[in-house]
Amino acid sequence: MHHSISVFDMFKIGVGPSSSHTLGPWKAGRQFCQFLVEQELMLKVRSVRIILYGSLAKTGKGHGTDIAVQLGLSGEDPVSFEVEIIDERIRGIAARKRLVLGGFHEIQFDPKMDIEFLTTESMPYHPNGLSFLAEMDNGEHLAQTYYSVGGGFIEQENQQPDNSAQTELPFPINTAKDLLHWCMKTGMSVSEVVLENETSWRTEAETKEGILHIWSVMKQSIYLGCNTEGILPGGLHVRRRAKDLNHRLIGATPYKNHQEWQAAIAKGGKDFRYTIDWVSCFALAVNEQNASFGRVVTAPTNGAAGVIPAVLQYFISFCDDNAEGKVIQFLLTAAEIGSIFKKGATISAAMGGCQAEIGVSSAMAAAALCECLGGTQRQVLMAAEIAMEHHLGLTCDPIGGLVQIPCIERNSMGAIKAITAAQLALQSAPDFAKVSLDAVINTMWETARDMSSKYKETSDGGLAQQIPLSLSEC
Repeated sequence: MHHSISVFDMFKIGVGPSSSHTLGPWKAGRQFCQFLVEQELMLKVRSVRIILYGSLAKTGKGHGTDIAVQLGLSGEDPVSFEVEIIDERIRGIAARKRLVLGGFHEIQFDPKMDIEFLTTESMPYHPNGLSFLAEMDNGEHLAQTYYSVGGGFIEQENQQPDNSAQTELPFPINTAKDLLHWCMKTGMSVSEVVLENETSWRTEAETKEGILHIWSVMKQSIYLGCNTEGILPGGLHVRRRAKDLNHRLIGATPYKNHQEWQAAIAKGGKDFRYTIDWVSCFALAVNEQNASFGRVVTAPTNGAAGVIPAVLQYFISFCDDNAEGKVIQFLLTAAEIGSIFKKGATISAAMGGCQAEIGVSSAMAAAALCECLGGTQRQVLMAAEIAMEHHLGLTCDPIGGLVQIPCIERNSMGAIKAITAAQLALQSAPDFAKVSLDAVINTMWETARDMSSKYKETSDGGLAQQIPLSLSEC
């Protein structure tokens, strides 16, 4: 069955540090409140408990899941909520032991008692499960269960996908083979095919405006990350590095805003080491913001949010083209590659390890860069395949359950691999390639299913056990 995914499903504006453990549960809390309103039950609710299962329970504290569900139940919007007051809001709920459900109905709520982490239980459908249990004034109970399936996507238990997910598109695409078919039949590039599909939801002008807004948020996360110092929250005492690297690279050149900063970067030339250092700096900056509960764009997840902005900023800074049209082309192409991975495999680290996050983001960025540098449709798909092929089997083993080590550095590595993959594809003849993008997606999914659960965002294996720092010990 064909499944329609928009560019704005793949790129969501939200709050770090995790799309599946923060943004997804936040949205689930809001959706539960919406259900209560629609059923005219909101004002009858006496109390609410939240139960977190599996990966959400094991790394929920480090990923801010407990914070996210409280803000979601409070009716706050992750797109617009002021990230600077998150700590203040959460401290207030804990101190008063009261929560304003949906933003207008106050109930008793003690986070220590009413958020339960069931680390030994996992839901059969997906390891990222959470349930909301509401007690009504008349003593009756109501329960709803949601799954955060990666990239900020959520699914409600026993509920069919809504009709918007089945929008009829002029060019239906489930696989890379489908995408190539439409490109060859129409002669259009990947981004042109995607733009035509987006008109099924909105006008072309609205799509372009929305994409440029997505890029503005990405740019802001890069710029803020490159100009913010300090220690990341959570207890590991990880020191921010992007600002120091930014200052070493840019020297004494003054700047007051992103435009002046970008111009200063360009003046430094295109030496290989200089360029590579900047790519690393861009990626580090975004994910340091993400780790600090800052505003970022899922691309396709929060844990991998730095790869695509870093590669796009690289293109703008060092490939002599800052046209808005190229930004739109880049993000349209990247989104379609990400949607094919979601349909054919997963973008959830709790299901597939970090290959599902950094690997997918690297493939998305590689394809997008390849097209913007003049690659053919086949070369674009080849670039995505190369990038993922060399991320296969990548585990998710965050130390202390935090999206910091090794997550932040992995974004730099994913960005560098994306650039290398794009260049390899541009210098290759895809007709002679032995591995297709669909084949590597199938392989990724098989690898994900074979991978031990301890390497799937549980902190039960890998680096998380070699450096066993619990948050209480840090």
